[in-house]
Amino acid sequence: MKAFADLLDRLIYTNGRNAKLAILADYFKSAPDPDRGWALAALTDGYEARLLTPSVVRALVETRTDPVLFKLSYDYVGDLAETVALIWPERPGVNEPPPALTEVIETLSEARRKDVPELIEGWLDRLDASARFALLKLLMGGMRIGVSARLTKLALSRFSEKPVEEIEELWFGLTPPYTDFFAWLDGRAGPPEVDTATLFRPVMLANPLEDKDLETLDPSAYRAEWKWDGIRVQLAARSGSDGESGSRLFSRTGDDIGGAFPDIAGRTQFDAVLDGELLVCRDGHIRPFNDLQQRLGRKKVSAKMLTDYPAHLRVYDILFRGDEDLRRLPFDTRRAALEEFVAEHDLPWLDLSSMVPFDSWQGLREIWEGTREAGIEGLMLKRADAPYTAGRPKGPWFKWKRAPLTVDCVLMYAQRGHGKRSSFYSDFTFGCWRDGDDGAPELVPVGKAYSGYTDKELAEIDRWIRRNTVDRYGPVRAVSPEVVLEVAFDSVHMSTRHKSGIAMRFPRIHRLRWDKPAAEADRVETLAAMIEV
Repeated sequence: MKAFADLLDRLIYTNGRNAKLAILADYFKSAPDPDRGWALAALTDGYEARLLTPSVVRALVETRTDPVLFKLSYDYVGDLAETVALIWPERPGVNEPPPALTEVIETLSEARRKDVPELIEGWLDRLDASARFALLKLLMGGMRIGVSARLTKLALSRFSEKPVEEIEELWFGLTPPYTDFFAWLDGRAGPPEVDTATLFRPVMLANPLEDKDLETLDPSAYRAEWKWDGIRVQLAARSGSDGESGSRLFSRTGDDIGGAFPDIAGRTQFDAVLDGELLVCRDGHIRPFNDLQQRLGRKKVSAKMLTDYPAHLRVYDILFRGDEDLRRLPFDTRRAALEEFVAEHDLPWLDLSSMVPFDSWQGLREIWEGTREAGIEGLMLKRADAPYTAGRPKGPWFKWKRAPLTVDCVLMYAQRGHGKRSSFYSDFTFGCWRDGDDGAPELVPVGKAYSGYTDKELAEIDRWIRRNTVDRYGPVRAVSPEVVLEVAFDSVHMSTRHKSGIAMRFPRIHRLRWDKPAAEADRVETLAAMIEV
């Protein structure tokens, strides 16, 4: 655990992408197997133990420290794992060496759930503060240390001198602790064998389009498509001559979501890998995102849900056709192949995303301005000669999302953030006015947001929250209803899970309205009028 704890400690307190890359590369080069494999899994969400819940950790620490002191410390520090790591009292007489990372994981894999707290307590006694923090973060999940899966793969490429593209091709066919994978990276063996027929391939992502981009781009070099309001998916299907067949439906991050969408994943009769948007289509009409959300996150769906929310795949790229890899071909060539593929396979749940003809940026802007009225999320711009490249390269693809909606809300509750924001009240719940049962105006929560503001604005609002707290509910502070937040969001939908009966999509703080009285903030009716049907 010591080496893993040192790794986390250095990553947390190191700024700069290149510096983090160097730290990761050095760790993967020097750490032994299988410790480095489990560390890799922890950094990339490949280790999903989730054996500890916050309630278990709080109960554990309160048996060893004063509960009031712990609560005061937690309120000051803001992060549960960090608070417990710092406040945990050393037990005299404990002289056992700290456990290795592999020892922790292997022991827990064989332990009964009721025995886990006792095991954790024993390990916490053997570890120092930084290792206690690492242990708790590992077992509770949610590292939040400023390291993405992509950065980790780049570090693996740096230390091994293997192309990151080759690493990403193998990635989703690997399982922890990646012993064969590291043998290949070290040059001690060939690449690990994985079944690539229905394997996820890293997707190509777009950059947000800014006005200054249009000043430098040649419109004749780009193609435009509609941007649909669903989720990005990849369908990998196999129907080979050897008799083997199957398909898998992945989210853009590689999660297998086929169980929730058997009306797509279970109905393929072709051999291809397609890139597209997962939508709900009923009676020939694409439904709002809220309809699709009814099925997301489920392992199984009922027959009624399949009927009420029929899934639909609108494709806009083809990566493989049989064994032929098309990703290195220009977009125009892949598009022609995709059109041919869709024409050959007449499937009711699959269609082709339409191209949007245009001859100038001004002409395309006029089309873009009508996307919200048409119920479309925006436009995509794709360079005609661009290959399909994993990641987010600057230039080939741009996303031009429709202009956001805005509404003025009142700040109601605040909670500390995570990671570098754990000492700030940065997660906000806000509400709008409506008439109460007695006819008097009342605030009702309509959304939550934790982004959109500047560091200066965060420091400013944090100070105000601390001075104007009127009540506390665990880690949440209720504040005096005085501050108006201008909230930007993409859309709003009906919801049975919210007291207001509505839910925002992608809410973020557009600006702090210190100049506006809270009584003049918007009403729930104003927000409800924006619902897309």
